[in-house]
Amino acid sequence: MPKVNLFSKIVGLLIIMLLPIIGLYSYSNHISTEVLDSELNRSNTNQLVFFQNQVNSSINLLGLWPNLLIQDPDIANLRDYYVELDNLDLPAITMVKRIQTKLSIQESSSNWKSNLAIYSPTLARVITVNDAVPYNKETLAARLKRGWQVKPLGADGFRFSLMTALPYNNLSQATDTGLLIEVSFDSSNIQGMLDQFKRDGRRDPFYYNEEWGTIYNRTADQQLGNQLIAQLDENGLLASGSHTVQVNGERYLVNIVRSETIGWDLIDYIPLSDVLQPINQTNRLFYYSVGLLLLMSCLIAYMLYAQVQVPIKQLVVSFQKLKNGDYGVRLTPKGRGNNEFKFVFIRFNRMVQQIQELFENVYLEKIHVREAKLKQLQSQINPHFFYNCFSFISSMAKLENYQSVIAMSQNLSNYYRYTTRQERDLVDAREEIDFVRNYLDIQQMRMNRLSYELDIPEHLLRFQIPPLVIQPLVENAVIHGIEQSPNAGRIRISGEFDGEFAAITVEDDGVGLDPERLFSLQYQLTRPMEQEMGCGLWNVHQRLHLRFGASSGIVLSPSPLGGLKVQIRWNVTREKQTEQTLT
Repeated sequence: MPKVNLFSKIVGLLIIMLLPIIGLYSYSNHISTEVLDSELNRSNTNQLVFFQNQVNSSINLLGLWPNLLIQDPDIANLRDYYVELDNLDLPAITMVKRIQTKLSIQESSSNWKSNLAIYSPTLARVITVNDAVPYNKETLAARLKRGWQVKPLGADGFRFSLMTALPYNNLSQATDTGLLIEVSFDSSNIQGMLDQFKRDGRRDPFYYNEEWGTIYNRTADQQLGNQLIAQLDENGLLASGSHTVQVNGERYLVNIVRSETIGWDLIDYIPLSDVLQPINQTNRLFYYSVGLLLLMSCLIAYMLYAQVQVPIKQLVVSFQKLKNGDYGVRLTPKGRGNNEFKFVFIRFNRMVQQIQELFENVYLEKIHVREAKLKQLQSQINPHFFYNCFSFISSMAKLENYQSVIAMSQNLSNYYRYTTRQERDLVDAREEIDFVRNYLDIQQMRMNRLSYELDIPEHLLRFQIPPLVIQPLVENAVIHGIEQSPNAGRIRISGEFDGEFAAITVEDDGVGLDPERLFSLQYQLTRPMEQEMGCGLWNVHQRLHLRFGASSGIVLSPSPLGGLKVQIRWNVTREKQTEQTLT
């Protein structure tokens, strides 16, 4: 389980303390929002019902006009007044004038702009405020329906009309006997009341009828209204009540009240964001306050963490480094002023400095011993290689192969020149590869079936490497791999660099090693040298290990060619550091 620092513990504790507060506030806010939504629906519905009652009252008042007019003597006598000629006589004209005056007075008694018309079958005329003209009985008969009828007027809206027959309940025979009184008004009257209702608040009311269409107030957002109607119709919500509809990503509270008088629905809507804005603002203020409180608490926790746990952690890490032999570790007091940790850091630094001074001489002596051992290991390679070269020259001389003797002699001369100039601890990898190429050329003269491949990247040839670390690997591949197998004869030398470690690999198609022997040999490279162990690979491994660190050295593995794969790896990034340490 990972350790949790003091800062994380304090922040976690603060979060645990704040979670119940946030939960209680969220629950309280949810209840308050539901209550507000319920009260808002009730309030909006009551206002719509009140407005609808006002509209219905005005319409019903107009519908009562025929009952008032029939009480007038002139209009009552009009039922039995007959004219034999097509033109009205003087008494009829006088009576019509009186009726028109009364119709004008009646129309003027209402705030709504309305029209009255009396259809007289006996006079075969329709009497209005301004005229008395003949009418078509068939056209009139088609219009005779009970209740308020609607006629579209195009861009001017709609016209509502109500036919009343006298005597009552005789609407089907009113074109032949009795009288017909028509009361009509256009939708501009309703628009005027919608405008007045809209000015009282943030609402945008309108009337809607599925058959006839919509009556908007004069400043309505008709596009939004049409979208709301489409959404309500799609969801089957075109009924009286309160509904929540989402249009263009915005949620609206929609209230619907139906007018039983004219059969139209009064629809009003209000964006929920406007209603909930105060609550949302309060919520934001609360959450901002909680966030600020958490931020301030984290700042205080961080100050406590930086002033207490960080110095303790520095002290623990420094003691651990001291335990591992790093006597150069020092603690740097942070911040101003004198505190307990500054005093402890100063005393710790003095203690480590004294310990370092005690071990400094011993450490330097150890470095000199390591340098001497390195020189000794390097010098051990030369006799081994000389032995193989002289053995080859002797064999070739016996076989009178003087060209090989000359080539080996020249190579031995070049080799001796190369080794005698190795006062350097490191050389370019290019020099080592050229040296190996000369060695392989000589071995090809000795062994015709031998072939080799060199695939070393150019940038890797510029890296520094201890001298005489590749040739022993190639010699080992020739002697212990290829010479032991009559069908073998291929050597491949390649190089690679992964950004930290450089590697040169020598592979052969010789006899190879079984896994158990391979593991044993790899283990022996890390142990002190034994008398029965060859010194070639062990020397190379130890030199790389001493020079470049524990991760450097020789790695053994089976080769895809069929024989042994020997790879030397060295840490390029530690090259200069090691050089400075040894000098």
